[in-house]
Amino acid sequence: MRLVLLGPPGAGKGTQAAILSEKLGVPHISTGDLFRANIGEGTPLGLEAKSYMDAGNLVPDDVTVRMVESRLEEDDAKAGFLLDGFPRTVPQADELERILKGLGLDLDGVVQFDVSEDVVVERMLARGRADDTEDVIRNRMQVYARETAPLLDHYADKVIKIKAEGTVEEINAATMAELDKLK
Repeated sequence: MRLVLLGPPGAGKGTQAAILSEKLGVPHISTGDLFRANIGEGTPLGLEAKSYMDAGNLVPDDVTVRMVESRLEEDDAKAGFLLDGFPRTVPQADELERILKGLGLDLDGVVQFDVSEDVVVERMLARGRADDTEDVIRNRMQVYARETAPLLDHYADKVIKIKAEGTVEEINAATMAELDKLK
């Protein structure tokens, strides 16, 4: 199964991705993990990304796209994958479509973990991170809504909306029930 996972910070994407990866037998591919792995291994793409990050700049889309493309070409991703953190924009979604077409693959679905802003604020404040103030969290939610709303329209026919409030088990059960419908 080839899925994109969408949801605001604090929606539980990472937690659900770990469970789904195990249950579906496909790798969880997080752009954050990809950056760390490429930088840690000193790959040419990692060094390129690090040069932008060290200068305090965002890593350009083309570098991120090349990292994702390289990862999707690995053997363990042939049977499927869960993409977390990519795509974030419609141009990135277009690039993902190009990559998949080149591999002769299609996306099965886009799982949208839907959660209210108040629940996100509550969850993220509970983590106790110094940089997670209510104002910062609410701003991140606005940025997410601004950047991601166009993706939901772009993928309208593939979106699987999951109410991501409740226990981890309840959210996972709801997700698996929806994914079973795709088979």
